[in-house]
Amino acid sequence: MMKKKVAIGAVAVAALVLSACSSGNPLSSGSPNPGASGGAQSITVGSANFPENELLAQIYAGALTAKGITVTTKLNIASRETYVPALKNGEIDLIPEYTGAFAKYLNPDADISTTDAAVAALKAGLPATLTALEPAAAQDKDSITVTRATATQYNLKTIDDLVPVAKDLVLGGPPEWKNRSYGVPGLKKDYGLIFKDFKALDTAGPLTVQALKNGQVQAANLFTTDPAIKANDFVSLTDTKSFFGSQNVIPVLTAAKATPEVTAALNAVSAKLDTDTLATLVTKVVVDKQDASAVAADWLKANGLS
Repeated sequence: MMKKKVAIGAVAVAALVLSACSSGNPLSSGSPNPGASGGAQSITVGSANFPENELLAQIYAGALTAKGITVTTKLNIASRETYVPALKNGEIDLIPEYTGAFAKYLNPDADISTTDAAVAALKAGLPATLTALEPAAAQDKDSITVTRATATQYNLKTIDDLVPVAKDLVLGGPPEWKNRSYGVPGLKKDYGLIFKDFKALDTAGPLTVQALKNGQVQAANLFTTDPAIKANDFVSLTDTKSFFGSQNVIPVLTAAKATPEVTAALNAVSAKLDTDTLATLVTKVVVDKQDASAVAADWLKANGLS
């Protein structure tokens, strides 16, 4: 999400398997969702290239399938730079998004300070062919995270505390962070942070976690629902300027596909999904190595959504 999203060092292999579960170009063909019916409506659900977003895509797919909608999934499609064009040109119809990050992608000057502001900015930036439904209470924010040792060495508690020492530190993050307004340029603009260097890694995944653990980078972009933070005793620095803003999970889809049935099914998911629940589900996928589709199916059933 700047996001979005997760892996931990001890279980990096599990996250890596998840992020590689669709070989080749995930946009080249879709996988029918198990149990999908042959109803008149059809939806192709995509996901970004990190386990949490794949999990959310599986939740959306399962909720729609339960309503008799034919669902195809195209998972792990890399970053917004790849999947947003696919959404616009109809290669996929639906993607789990995060309000603030997507709003900033659409408009670098968007106000994402509150949930309402971020949702309004996102909707204002969407082309007429796309629509955003109701946001969930669940949020997963980007963070600047350091090891406990680094936090102690430099007395780091907030992102502001990095200002005098950033010149000696390497920042790690997804490749697109080098140029995104809510990546390196934004941190320089809003916080005055100038790091010694930026190292392109993966999207808050196992490479980022390992690089932070072994000292290749001293600060890294991880997502706040990432179980790696707790498992490794990492420290996520407080974002005093609300740079990362509100990051509620929200379904974004092709406007022509937003029928009453589709809208009701997806909004019902949003109504049940909070941050603690999302973090718990992500832990099942990343730490417990459970299949994302099975975790999604269990949650939908437990909440009367399948």
